Amino acid sequence: MGQLTFYIVDVFAEEKYAGNQLAVFRGGQALSDAEMQRIALEMNYSETTFILSETPRDGGFDVRIFTPKEEVPFAGHPTLGTAHILRTEVLRGAADKILLNLKVGQIPVTLSAGVGSGTYWMKQIEPTFGPRLTPETVAPILSLTPDEIDPRLAVEQVSTGLPFFIVPLKTLASLKRAQTVKDKFFELIANTEAKSILIFCPEPHRPENDISVRVFVDYFGIPEDPATGSGNGCLAGYLVKHRYWGRPEIDVKVEQGYEIGRPSLLLLRASEKDGHISVSVGGRALTIARGEFL
Repeated sequence: MGQLTFYIVDVFAEEKYAGNQLAVFRGGQALSDAEMQRIALEMNYSETTFILSETPRDGGFDVRIFTPKEEVPFAGHPTLGTAHILRTEVLRGAADKILLNLKVGQIPVTLSAGVGSGTYWMKQIEPTFGPRLTPETVAPILSLTPDEIDPRLAVEQVSTGLPFFIVPLKTLASLKRAQTVKDKFFELIANTEAKSILIFCPEPHRPENDISVRVFVDYFGIPEDPATGSGNGCLAGYLVKHRYWGRPEIDVKVEQGYEIGRPSLLLLRASEKDGHISVSVGGRALTIARGEFL
């Protein structure tokens, strides 16, 4: 395998040691699928990414994403964090737009004003909407009661490349108290495309933000994710589709990770026009460490 250079990045973080941790490896083309999976398990972050080539193909860089348990076609914080490493370490700041060739397709990431400390924005593929669940079905899985789920909105599967069940709650107290019952959770997702649950409520922890989110991803080997760009992209499409604030566009600040000591901030922009929903998710990325695998 030889030596592999890797970086640790905190994504959707406003400061070091917050947000969602990501390991990014260069030289992934020299690794087998099994080796990449074993390295992802060794790192044991929500995801680990591998840059397969530092020469663009069709304008983009080939990248693969692994959880500790399996490869996924798309994930949000790995996309932003890998684009950050490509820009700062491979291209040395020479580009403010990076294209990533992922299994879900080509995803563009753009850096807003500010060298190194600006916000990265990724445009996700158009959301699709799938099966719905009743509050009576999902509440026991989350250790909640059905009346804690907002009856005005659907519990619905949404995907912008990786599907999630979106569950609207009424209060921050319910969001804080939620906890998955694993046997019931795995019984549900045994027969669904979505393997993860995102819950949200309209009460933030900090007054300058808009909503609070938690994401449960036991299926992928991580009980709770501190910041989930893919899931929040799904949420952005959901909020627009259901006119959560009564309008066909949103520009909001989302909190996640507070309950597990990794406060994160995600920026969501979405709009619906002529029956099509456009979704972008933004946040900061901070390089924390670099090293070598021997």
